[in-house]
Amino acid sequence: MPVSPQLQSAFRLLAGDTFDRRCPSRAISDQVTTRWGTLIIAALITGPHRFSELHQRIGGISQKMLSQNLKSLARAGLVDRHVEATTPPQVTYSLTALGESLAEPLCGLLTWFGAHTDDLLAAQERYDSGSTVAAQA
Repeated sequence: MPVSPQLQSAFRLLAGDTFDRRCPSRAISDQVTTRWGTLIIAALITGPHRFSELHQRIGGISQKMLSQNLKSLARAGLVDRHVEATTPPQVTYSLTALGESLAEPLCGLLTWFGAHTDDLLAAQERYDSGSTVAAQA
C-alpha cells in the first residue's frame, strides 16, 4: 500500500523507540491523550482557568476525574498549578510553555475530528450494519 509523503515524514519524526512497550514516552502519551487530558489542554489554550471554570467548561467530567487529570498533566510538566494564599485558597491552572507547544498539534487533531465527524459516524453505521464499502464493491 503506497504511503503519502506526509505519513512518511510523520513516521520519521517518531522517536525510534515509540513502538517499544518500554518506551518512557508511552506512559506520558497515555496520560495526555485520554479524552479528559486532551479536553483539559484544549480548554486551557484560551488562558488560565480556575478549577470550577474547567469543570463547567468540560461537559461530563467529574470533579474527581478533573482533579486526577490535572495532577497528571502537572506532573508531566504541561499544566501549571498556581495557588493564591487566600481563604479559601484560589487555585488557577494554566498551560506551561511545554503545554502550549503541545496545544497546537493537539487542537489540530480535535479540528480534524470535528471536520470528519459525519464521515466517522457514517463509517461506524456501515460497519455496525455489516455492509462495509468493500462488501458493496
